[in-house]
Amino acid sequence: MISFVANQLMKTNLFIARRYLFSKKSHAIINIISLISMVGVMISTAALIIVLSVYNGFEGLVLSLFNRFNPELLIVPAKGKTFLISDFPSEKVRALSAVEYIEPVLEENVLIRYKDKQSIVRIKGVQANYTAMNHLDTAIVQGNFLLEQELSNYAVLGYGVAYNLQANLNDFENPLQFYLPDKKKKLGAGFNTNFRTARLFPSGFFSVRQDYDEKYVFVPLSFARDLLDLPESVSRIEIGLFKGNEPETIKNELIKLLGQDYIVKTRGEQQSFLLKMMRSERWAIFLILGFILLIAAFNVIGSLSMLIIDKTKDIFTLHALGASRKFILSVFAWEGLLISLSGGLIGLIIGGSIAWIQQYFGLIGLGNGGNFVVDTYPVQIKALDFILVLAIVFSTSIFSVLYPLYQLSNKIKETRSNINAIKNVFHS
Repeated sequence: MISFVANQLMKTNLFIARRYLFSKKSHAIINIISLISMVGVMISTAALIIVLSVYNGFEGLVLSLFNRFNPELLIVPAKGKTFLISDFPSEKVRALSAVEYIEPVLEENVLIRYKDKQSIVRIKGVQANYTAMNHLDTAIVQGNFLLEQELSNYAVLGYGVAYNLQANLNDFENPLQFYLPDKKKKLGAGFNTNFRTARLFPSGFFSVRQDYDEKYVFVPLSFARDLLDLPESVSRIEIGLFKGNEPETIKNELIKLLGQDYIVKTRGEQQSFLLKMMRSERWAIFLILGFILLIAAFNVIGSLSMLIIDKTKDIFTLHALGASRKFILSVFAWEGLLISLSGGLIGLIIGGSIAWIQQYFGLIGLGNGGNFVVDTYPVQIKALDFILVLAIVFSTSIFSVLYPLYQLSNKIKETRSNINAIKNVFHS
């Protein structure tokens, strides 16, 4: 019975709140301020959803670019720069059902020269079938991803390296010259006597990301081993997984298998600094737009305060009819929540719709420069963003009704005092 009465009272105060929201006020400015309040919350909410979705899109785009270069799992030695491939339990790792590719890699910084140009680059020695794991051959902008053909070896340059060297794929008279300090020889007077040297012709140029394009050169693993004089060594093992496997789970299995001699990293850990920076920027934008939403809530405070003033007679009447202070407060609490939440929900729908249209149809482009990897703003909708935005809308809605309700509570107390005074006069 008590719950039934409470339910009916809740329906009653919500009904009154809806009537106050849509009915004409004695002053038209109150309707205008209420509408402005709702629109302010709506625009702020829609902006939050759109901006967060764009950030998700850019984060996904950047990670997809890194995924071409960074393996799903990376194994490096816990100590030193290289390790013997014979010491690595390749067969045990390959026996894991989730592991599809195991690629040994040897990396080192070298000096590369082409005609009168030179640059410090990082060579990455890989096997001929390396692109089967990461499809890096799809990043080729000129030539082919070709490292070995019959008895010949080739190099694949980052586009930035090729630009700095002014390398030419059709120049068969001037090969790329690689120089690496020979640690076994003492310093001599001649340049060539102090360095190990080798030559390769370029077969293609790739473009993934500027810092990679200006740094890396792919060469055959055997070539890198000869140049570094490390015939049985590698600096890292890159692991590719079958689809559907969770890298974090396989990482834990590899740690148990390999022990403390090796470090296993997921893609996120390989680019931990970049991910932290991107997420920090995302949260900063979220807080800024959330603060704007909080400012929009002040309009709701003004609107609700003016409504309370406009409905002073109604408050007096309700109190005279026996309505409790809690009931009257709940009417205006619902009024403020209806204004804020209506604007918030409409904003979620508008923001989500715009983000969905951009995600699937790409109506808004990045400009006509043509220098970016995509033509339109990348967008990715996430349910968590809607939950976070809805939470902050609800929080600001609660905040927007606290002060007006505090004023109303004082007004009800004053009204009750006046009624009691009138009663005392009649009784006397």
